Parts: sequence; structure tokens; C-alpha cells
Amino acid sequence: MLDLKLLTGAGLTALALTTGGAMAQVISMATGAQGSLAYNSGQAVAVVANDNGLTVRTQPLVGYMPLLNSGEVDFGYVNGAEAAFAYTGSGNFDREHPNVRLVGTMFPLTTGVMAPCDLGLQTVADLEGRGDLRIASEYTSSTIIPYYIAGILASGGMSYDDFEQVPVSSFVDGINALGDGLVDIALVSLNAGAGQQAAVQMQDRGGLCYISMDDSEEGFAAYAEVLPSGSIRALPQNEDINGLQDWGANLVAVPWMLLTNADVDEEVVYNLTSIIHQNQEALAASFGAFARADFANMAPANAMPYHPGALRYYTEAGVATPE
Repeated sequence: MLDLKLLTGAGLTALALTTGGAMAQVISMATGAQGSLAYNSGQAVAVVANDNGLTVRTQPLVGYMPLLNSGEVDFGYVNGAEAAFAYTGSGNFDREHPNVRLVGTMFPLTTGVMAPCDLGLQTVADLEGRGDLRIASEYTSSTIIPYYIAGILASGGMSYDDFEQVPVSSFVDGINALGDGLVDIALVSLNAGAGQQAAVQMQDRGGLCYISMDDSEEGFAAYAEVLPSGSIRALPQNEDINGLQDWGANLVAVPWMLLTNADVDEEVVYNLTSIIHQNQEALAASFGAFARADFANMAPANAMPYHPGALRYYTEAGVATPE
């Protein structure tokens, strides 16, 4: 008897219907550690895919880009900046991953740097000459985070070297350090639970407020040199902003993307792309972040190319694709 446990990645994808349709094709999907964004995204897609005729098995793996590149797993998730870095071997990746391909954007990730509101740091220009400020740095277990911060600083003509750097281990640790008063500036995703808790801790300082990045043409160009595959999201005063902020802010928006291996069967990628594109409501019911998805613009430009199965679906569905 064939043991499915011995089949991984491309082996699972290659497993077609056999013995008169008795065995269905099984697709492997890396989802990250339990509770992570990748985990929640992967579970939602797997549930909806399984309800629509594809057999998807999730695997809670960490650091799975090499496994995607080798074909040991079929699908996985990463933000658009890391996709570009992984493909080109730049940024927080020290080697290229030439066999990984994009499937499409799931939803945008919106984030920015925050500080206690009583510091009055409304824009990145207000940081100039403030070498006394302590800024969360390194993020040893989430090495993409410093690129977000560095990109925001670059929009105002500054870098990490202009501030007192305080090493932290993770994204949440940086936010906790902000709430505990150990740093003055850290990256906080919009409406993140840890950010809301830190804002409560800072109530006697007016809460936490976002520092607006420079959205000029020059500012965005400087940001994009550091953090590719992103855009600026402008939030008006008091709209979805943590704390009691009385000014608007320009934040970073980076796509959260589904990836695959170049050798995964074109029909498999086509079918999964189709299911995702046509089932936003069901996906959002499983994981609320999908309610923010803009599936009409599911295929933004990126240094990493798209899988032909995804491109074929987008062409048929009328979704714009990179030229």
C-alpha cells in the first residue's frame, strides 16, 4: 500500500488520480507556526480549497522558503518585500531562490512606526536631529522588520544610524518594549492586538501615535530603495489608528502573498487561484483579514515572477497582470 506520509512537496503534487480515481491528488501548504499570520492564512485557504474540490494538507513549518524552492512543499506565504528579496537573494536573504513563483496577493499588510503621543512626533521629518530617541532594532527572529523601519526612515532622509538602537528579538517584542517604555519607536501593524495593549500601557502619555512617512515622490523613491513591493496607505485623522491620534498618517502597505514552486502542476495552481479569487466571503469567514482583500488587483508587479497557472487564470478572469 502506498504510504502518503512518505510523500512530500512536489511528490504530493505529482500524485495524480490512480486506480480508477481511488486516490485524490494531495497538495502541501506550509503555514508557519500556529497562531502566526501564515498559519491563519493557510488554514483559511485550505478549508475553502477542501470545500471546493482540492485536497490541501497544511504543514506548520518555519523558515520554509528553501523548501518551497526545492519543491518539498507546494505552497507557502510571505510578504511581497520578502518575495522580491528571496527571488533575488537580497535584503534578508543571503541566496537566491530561483524556483519560487508568485500565485497572488491575499490581502494588504498595513503597518508603520509608532511612538508615545506626548512626544509630538507627527511626521518622519520630526525625527531629524533626534539622536536621543531609542528605536527597536535587529529583530533577530523576524529579520524583515528592520527593512520596514529603515524604509520609513529613508523616506525622511534618515537611517538607523541616526538613533539609539535597542535590539529586540521579534515583532511583538518590539511592541512590548514600546509599551514598557524601553524604546521610543517601534513597528506596529494597524490594529494589532499587541499594539492596542501597548497603547493602553501608554495611556498616561496620550497612548501611541503613528509617525507619518514622507509620501512625496522623492520620499517614496527612497523608501522603495529599501523595501520593494509596497505602497503608501494614507489614513485620515482618527480613522482606524491605534491610540488617540489627532493627525492623519501615511503608513506602509505591503501585499501578503501566496507562493508556489515553479514545477507545481499548472492546473493545480490555476484551480487554487480560481478558488481563492471566487470565494472571498468564505475566506473572510475563516480569517477576517481576507475581508480587506482586493482581488480585482490580485497580481501586482514583483521581482519574483508569477506561476503560469496563476497568470492563465488572471487573464481569463480579467485581473490585471504585470507587463
